[in-house]
Amino acid sequence: MTETLDAVPAAASADLLDDVVRAALRAGADAAEAVSADRRALSIGVRNGKLEDVEREESRDLGLRVFIGKRQATVSASDLSAATRARLVERAVAMARLAPEDPFAGLAPEDMLARGPFLDLDLFDPTERSAAELEAASVAAEAAALGVPGVSKSEGGHASWSSSDWRLVTSHGFDGRYRGTAFSLGVGVIAEKDGAMERGGESRTTRHLADLPDAESIGLEGGRRAVARTGPRKIGSTTAPVIFENRVATQVLSPLVGAIAGPAIARGTSFLKDRLGERVLPEGVDLIDDPFRPRGLGSTPFDDEGVRVERRALVENGVLTTWLLNTASAAQLGLASTGHASRGLAGPSGVSTHNLHLEPGERDLDALMRDAGSGLLITSMFGPSLNGNTGDWSAGVSGFWFENGAVAYPVSEVTVAGRLTDLYARMERGSDLRFRGGFNSPSLLFDAVAIAGK
Repeated sequence: MTETLDAVPAAASADLLDDVVRAALRAGADAAEAVSADRRALSIGVRNGKLEDVEREESRDLGLRVFIGKRQATVSASDLSAATRARLVERAVAMARLAPEDPFAGLAPEDMLARGPFLDLDLFDPTERSAAELEAASVAAEAAALGVPGVSKSEGGHASWSSSDWRLVTSHGFDGRYRGTAFSLGVGVIAEKDGAMERGGESRTTRHLADLPDAESIGLEGGRRAVARTGPRKIGSTTAPVIFENRVATQVLSPLVGAIAGPAIARGTSFLKDRLGERVLPEGVDLIDDPFRPRGLGSTPFDDEGVRVERRALVENGVLTTWLLNTASAAQLGLASTGHASRGLAGPSGVSTHNLHLEPGERDLDALMRDAGSGLLITSMFGPSLNGNTGDWSAGVSGFWFENGAVAYPVSEVTVAGRLTDLYARMERGSDLRFRGGFNSPSLLFDAVAIAGK
């Protein structure tokens, strides 16, 4: 069912933001925007069945950005009293008068703004988990993980709940608000074999409590993943097929996303800066950005400058179709914003995607391994290194060596490397796409990857 946020009681900060914007204009600003963020959160950590830490947060924060000609300044505060707001406005306008000119500074064009009523993307769950409920879930997840044969120690269970309310008001007529919640549960454990220990774990975050897997399944998966890593071997340096498990495959694709960000393109510091309209992924591959996915962790009815958003194929049939643009980078490149502005309470906007996913292929993970024959299945990655200008990339990894299409033994202390433009051209997708976060991918197979071992 489609609803509108008009049915939700207005945030207490609505009039406050209007007042701050009007005060900025009276103080001499040519334009202004104000943002409020109300947040409540509770998190619990346990170890060995006993409470280890409790964190509670309740905050209301305000951010103000003002423009005087092509000069801008931003300020923020968590004290929202009338006196503090007055000082905030005074300080922001004074700072803007002294700031250097930025020819690309300004509010989003009015014809680009999203207009209400905004779709309710089902991001808010009114359920509030108590400290006792969070502790019980943490203890249950930890107990399930410790019950897996081979698990010897706990690094702790953790559970949290949070609720946020975001509102943006501008001097040229935009007023938008949305609310969201997040429920998380996770566990980390250590498994031991022949005196050697390996870490492993599992965690999940969802918008609605009903979508969060139960504590036992999270604990069992965390324990299983830790035990599977015990007894790793070192392998010699070689060139072989490499498969990135779906949980880590997005880390191979993240440099592509950074390389099409408008600020990087405007600076000329991207290995894809000359590739717009060209094939950057294999034929038939689509990379989709969808801000409207119900209950998505990256869903939003408008971007952080109030610009309307839309579902886009950033890469369609392997061809790069767009840059990721906010208002400033779009102006610098002589283009229009793509609705990808992202900002906090202070500072100008950056850019980010919404719900991003790579469309899956037709073969599951087992089929990818069978087709590859022998190679490296990567299940964890750390310390990636990237030359943003050339696309040369490397990362420390661990996982499993597979032979004859089946997992043979775990491996660790391995580095993989290559030039991303070459790797992307040879990418093969699995069918195991799972929506776990704001960026999701199926497992990815690359042939002939340089592997540095012992």
